Amino acid sequence: MVALFFIVGLASSLAIGWIVFPKLLYSKSEQPFDFSHVTHADAVGDCDSCHYFREDGTFAGVPTLEQCAECHEEVQGESEAEETFVNEYVAEGKEVPWKIYSKQPDCVFFSHAAHVQGAGMECAECHGDIGESESLKPYEENRITGYSRDIWGKNIAGIKKNSWDRMKMDDCGACHQETMGSKGACFQCHK
Repeated sequence: MVALFFIVGLASSLAIGWIVFPKLLYSKSEQPFDFSHVTHADAVGDCDSCHYFREDGTFAGVPTLEQCAECHEEVQGESEAEETFVNEYVAEGKEVPWKIYSKQPDCVFFSHAAHVQGAGMECAECHGDIGESESLKPYEENRITGYSRDIWGKNIAGIKKNSWDRMKMDDCGACHQETMGSKGACFQCHK
């Protein structure tokens, strides 16, 4: 009887911890409007056409309204998302409040230049094949920390299938160790 009680309790705890708790911990929301990376990649080129490095080597991240307005002063297609963008943002001169999937704590510094320009890494190695996406995935935010679920990853057990499944410090350390050996020690970035 005790063993049965233990097994039922353990199974219930695991189910609550792995299924119910993540649903309570993360809130889901949509971006201000949908966006097709495929359409834009076909029209303007690869990732760095919109996500570029500034003169000083810092990463610009999300394109500015001015950059997008060069092509979108008027609605070009029949997309509801583009109509929303042009009417609510371009016409009003208002930046789009994109939710950042890779929002890190303020104490984290990440250099895209060191990885893309210095190490020659492709964007897809960390971000997956975003350039092939027809629409944006829902944004999931940790209700306690305010960080995106993409940092922790979808699998609560910590198992990942792809290099872009999460963005934790352990993943950075493992990649540095794998590619740089002993040269990839933490103190190279954390002095």
